[in-house]
Amino acid sequence: MIIEIDARGLACPKPVINTKKELDNIEEGLVITTVDNEIAKENILKLAKSINCETRIIKEEKDLISIEIKKGENVIIKEIKDSSLEDKCIFISSDKMGSGNDELGSVLIKGFIYTLTESKPYPKYILLVNGGVKLSTENEATVEHLKILEDAGVEILSCGTCLDYYGLKESLQVGTVTNMYTILDTMKNSSQTISI
Repeated sequence: MIIEIDARGLACPKPVINTKKELDNIEEGLVITTVDNEIAKENILKLAKSINCETRIIKEEKDLISIEIKKGENVIIKEIKDSSLEDKCIFISSDKMGSGNDELGSVLIKGFIYTLTESKPYPKYILLVNGGVKLSTENEATVEHLKILEDAGVEILSCGTCLDYYGLKESLQVGTVTNMYTILDTMKNSSQTISI
């Protein structure tokens, strides 16, 4: 069975959601999703990886990327357990911590990210949305500490829509770009989500 999805022109996270729906509807077969940008491509590849499906890029031109996703019994599922990571998610929606004085808030968020590097076990995920994406792009101190966490296996995920909004898509220095589907899925599937 081959299912083709044309997700060109669709805003995040629709390409991922449409692909996931079709994959959920089949036991085995191929889903081919066509998108028109790199972020949508990366998000679909991450989705496929997260549900243990094989992928390959079958066409990649300007504004036309086709991704083949293979679902079936012959797919090998690999599970890696890392005892240094806890099944927790840190959700950060600002480049400041708390409300009141912005200068103090900037100092506090830097201190918080640094303290995370000194507190094991680390969380599995750090999700950055809205102004929080500035921590993985513009803020040198937090980028340095987020890299320490990433090197230890923590997934640092920055919202693609937010990066676009702030004009920071090309400035990402640590972690990867994600979408709202993955953000919600990560929060739902983590044993605990801590919002900052």
